[in-house]
Amino acid sequence: MDNKNQKILEIFRFRYACKQFDSTQFVSKEDFDTILEAARLSPTSFGFEPWKMIVVQDEDLKKKLYPIAWGAQNSLNGASHFVILLARKKTDTLYSSNYLTHIMKDIQILPEDVAEGKRKAFREFQQNDFNLLESDRALFDWASKQTYIVMANMLTTAAFLGIDSCPIEGFNQKAVDQLLIEEGILDPDHFGVSVMAGFGYRGEAPHHMKTRQPLSDIVLWK
Repeated sequence: MDNKNQKILEIFRFRYACKQFDSTQFVSKEDFDTILEAARLSPTSFGFEPWKMIVVQDEDLKKKLYPIAWGAQNSLNGASHFVILLARKKTDTLYSSNYLTHIMKDIQILPEDVAEGKRKAFREFQQNDFNLLESDRALFDWASKQTYIVMANMLTTAAFLGIDSCPIEGFNQKAVDQLLIEEGILDPDHFGVSVMAGFGYRGEAPHHMKTRQPLSDIVLWK
């Protein structure tokens, strides 16, 4: 195994779901900007980027999140940076939406005929390939899948930089949505909370070795 292969695996072995952050250590602006840029450059289905991110810095907001995000409590207590990833809802993700028009026209800069061809393909994908039009929740869950790609790249980038992290699903989704709405942060017509993550430096060594199933149990070669 050459150095590149070994380095990649070392990074993945270093990363773990940090449960105790050292509150005296802070991720530098340069390093966190790199983590954010890795998020921005992440792939999404059709390149539609149906997500947004909140970097929570306000201590009062953290205190309000604490009782309704049980899986985030260690991160809220000591992580240098705390992130909430939002997924877009049907208003923005339906094949005919203004948001998708904006992405194709202003971001991807597609000619009109190419954009209409892409919209037609996306409509086929939503209606028939993945049956996403059966419910608003199906469309939201599709967008949420994209946030997990983004988060995974953030976690790996952090590990490459020697920064610890913790991906978080342990929260009451409705309660967190409502809190962010009340705080004037979240527009419920367009977004919902998908997943969270804390970033910082470990305050203690991992208690257990990383455990995973062997490749022979999870990979099929046909």
